[in-house]
Amino acid sequence: ASGTLKLQNSAIVGSRKLDAYLYYLLGDNLPCDGHYENLKEAEKWGFKISDLTRKCKTLQEVFDFIKYWDVERKNLPVATDGIVLKVNSLRQQRNLGFTAKSPRWAIAYKFQAEQALTRLNKVTYQVGRTGAVTPVANLDPVQLSGTVVKRASLHNADIIEGLDLHIGDMVYVEKGGEIIPKIVGVDKNARIMIGDKVKFITYCPECGSKLVRYEGEAAYYCTNDAACPPQIKGKIEHFISRRAMDIDGLGPETVDQFYQEGLIRDVADLYTLKTSDIINLERMGEKSAENIIKGIEQSKEVPFERVLFALGIRFVGETVAKKVAKSFKSMDALADASLDDLIHVDEIGEKIAQSILLYFANPKNRDIIERLRVAGVRLEADEEDTSGHTDKLAGKSIVISGVFAHHSRDEYKELIEKHGGKNVGSISSKTSFVLAGDNMGPSKLEQAQKLGVTIVSEEEFLQMIE
Repeated sequence: ASGTLKLQNSAIVGSRKLDAYLYYLLGDNLPCDGHYENLKEAEKWGFKISDLTRKCKTLQEVFDFIKYWDVERKNLPVATDGIVLKVNSLRQQRNLGFTAKSPRWAIAYKFQAEQALTRLNKVTYQVGRTGAVTPVANLDPVQLSGTVVKRASLHNADIIEGLDLHIGDMVYVEKGGEIIPKIVGVDKNARIMIGDKVKFITYCPECGSKLVRYEGEAAYYCTNDAACPPQIKGKIEHFISRRAMDIDGLGPETVDQFYQEGLIRDVADLYTLKTSDIINLERMGEKSAENIIKGIEQSKEVPFERVLFALGIRFVGETVAKKVAKSFKSMDALADASLDDLIHVDEIGEKIAQSILLYFANPKNRDIIERLRVAGVRLEADEEDTSGHTDKLAGKSIVISGVFAHHSRDEYKELIEKHGGKNVGSISSKTSFVLAGDNMGPSKLEQAQKLGVTIVSEEEFLQMIE
């Protein structure tokens, strides 16, 4: 479903007949205090809900429900890996609150993963955009949790060694979380006629470069990022993705097509494309070509922090890119930064700093940045990006808890960062204060009182930052 929604071609999306089922209602004026009752109301309004949802009053009813579905799930038209148990009362949900990552009023019960036994025919290797090489087991087709499995990830060389894999082995396969197939064991009693022991490759299967394994890492890497096709295409796919440059009309298939045609060899080549270059390609009409060129042109307005993320520097994800962009303000300043400059940035350790230095030490990367500059891509934070920033909360670690009247939690997180503060998920002795709204989580309140951490109301906070 997620992959379908990302497709550019609405006709293909329509042909896949996606459907939507509600599992929760959000709003200020909901008809009932009960989660289950609200779902039933939504059903009356014409929305689809799962008719398998049950409201249980005792633990025994819950256990009976689990026991029933542990068997009956195999007859469902879709795969499922478990059951979610929720507190029904919305008032109690609010009082229970959330941890940094999940609600305290809901928990997932996972079924035991289903296993199947099948034969290992060969091991192939895939190269990702970072150069990491992943071994893939090619298997005799076997039915597992409602789908036919032919391939399974072997993760890395240590996993292969630990399993003592041989070609022809009968292997146990299960789906991790009922989604990703993985090999979890070998039936060594079934070894009669087996082939060679599986040994991890030493050269890249795509470009022939020697693989390296960095200290402390499980994966092997191809370091030929300038000429290894999957790495080049992977970097471009990352660059154009929604959370990076968000170039409309481009997807993995188009990137592959442009690469095969020799039109692009790196991300900067995108900005030299013209409608006339692509209009006559297979599956490309005039409107599609124009949309792609328009999308590339619009990407020049993407803010600096997202451009930095889009470059795909190893270990520089969205959050790190945001912090680095805020500290250095431009690509030139970042390129000139020393190791000491980098590790003084909040949450930037030596591993990330070394990766940034390594990126800018490569002349090819410097060349790509220069060509992006010439194309008009934003390589510095403008006044709009930094307007309103102050250091009123500098050095302060702040926890947010509760429901607020004037701004959303995300808006308050942005305000904290904008004024130099740091958002943290849990209370400790290092917490400066808690920004508390209505229905503050009881455990957070207890922890704050125990450690003597100040609790600041919404109004007090807004006054603090004026």
